[in-house]
Amino acid sequence: MSGARDFGNVRRLPSGRWQARYIGPDGQRRSAPHTFDTKTAAARWLRLTEAEVTRGEWTDPEAARVTLQDYAEQWIRERAGLRPRTVELYRWLLGKHITPHLGGVELGRLTTALVRRWRADLLAAGASESIAAKCYRLLRAVLNTAATEDRIIKANPCRVRGADKENPAERPTLTVAQVYALAEAMPHPRYRVLVLVTAFCSLRWGEVAALRRCDVAEDGSWVRVSFAHTEVVGRGIVVGPPKSRAGVRTVVVPMAIRADLVEHLRERVDRNSSALLFTGDEGRAIRRCNFAQRVKWTTTVEGLGMKGLHFHDLRHAGNVWAAQTKVSTRDLMARMGHDDMRAALIYQRATQEAAERIAQGLSDLADRHRGTESDTAIS
Repeated sequence: MSGARDFGNVRRLPSGRWQARYIGPDGQRRSAPHTFDTKTAAARWLRLTEAEVTRGEWTDPEAARVTLQDYAEQWIRERAGLRPRTVELYRWLLGKHITPHLGGVELGRLTTALVRRWRADLLAAGASESIAAKCYRLLRAVLNTAATEDRIIKANPCRVRGADKENPAERPTLTVAQVYALAEAMPHPRYRVLVLVTAFCSLRWGEVAALRRCDVAEDGSWVRVSFAHTEVVGRGIVVGPPKSRAGVRTVVVPMAIRADLVEHLRERVDRNSSALLFTGDEGRAIRRCNFAQRVKWTTTVEGLGMKGLHFHDLRHAGNVWAAQTKVSTRDLMARMGHDDMRAALIYQRATQEAAERIAQGLSDLADRHRGTESDTAIS
């Protein structure tokens, strides 16, 4: 016994249960994932399915049988614009914290409750809130593609309130005096200048490591950030664009450190325009770990009363100092090379006048520090 409908049909099986069948938008004949006790229940399921087709919300139930591990690995391979370091991080997060728990689950069987339980188990096993948040954001991004672009699932199950938030400990803000003390503690003059340029120009490690002679004005008045070095396991140093679109920028150098930069160019940088500004002992591109070993970073900063200081804290200090010059947020973000998607329409390229004002403000801070040193020496 069967029932005819405009959309699909229902039929009674020899077992006495009812089956719903229909032709999907892809032209394939499909059956409901389960049978029904009554004809009415089967017909109700067909009406709901028809409504999904009409609203454009129908998803292929067969496609949703792909496992999370297979889909996520494909997602990372095909994701456009990911930096090598980001790909490395995503693969590590996936292999370490996501696939061991959820990798074998079909996309169509993932639920918010399952995601919530996975996150809770992750934290209970000792993962930090920061790692858990990074894993959750990656999972959400993967499933968002599955839901909105590939239309494999009807909705993203990552709807755990607050799971994407991380509250890292606030980093210390160095004073100008502390940065100069750190620079003077460097075992080689080239690293002294590296510290000063990183802090006073608000550069990231990869940006300062990639600077070439052609990226610096002859009078030391500006540095141009065009590339960044990224260290990737198995590949070494990879040269690519800065971290964000706003990372490509020209930074005006404070007057107070221009002489140091010019001397560095004259005494320690090859005349070739593509010569790197800062190198290791053998003249090659410097790696972060090698730099830390050469300057005995951990011991040095601890000896200066800055235990736990990260190299990135130099950039943080420069950002804070620049903010103290009271320029607009737009101009400040341009100097930092910050690219926030939520504010993409607000933060625009800084004017040269504003850039000069920031640099002068930073130079004034350095001059006041030097004046204090002189007064101390006289007394």
